[in-house]
Amino acid sequence: MSRPTNGPDEWWLTVLWVADDEGVASFTDVAPSSGPPADPPLARLGPAIAGALSGLIREEDGRLAVRLTPVVAPEDATRPWRCPLAVRAAFKWEAVRQASLPPAQLAELVLTAFRGSVEGLHRR
Repeated sequence: MSRPTNGPDEWWLTVLWVADDEGVASFTDVAPSSGPPADPPLARLGPAIAGALSGLIREEDGRLAVRLTPVVAPEDATRPWRCPLAVRAAFKWEAVRQASLPPAQLAELVLTAFRGSVEGLHRR
């Protein structure tokens, strides 16, 4: 995880990735053993992270203020799992929750949610 920054309009920004000895992993490395599903990995990863951070993320206009985008888009849009497992993440936190948590603890919660959500991609 990169060092989080506070961006415009109260967005908390960071980059999250999975790496091994060979470098940044691919989403295909964590796909179910039966093969990658048809939907993009972020369609599964986003709700999983949002669920893991339930109660921390601000709701705006009926939607949770969380945005995930791949750092590198897949070369072939029909094979969305074939890209590095690295995402840009943006969150808007509930003000009281953010004020009550030290920045390092908030980052640890995000990292733990990301880790569990990535592990969950393999099980689905």
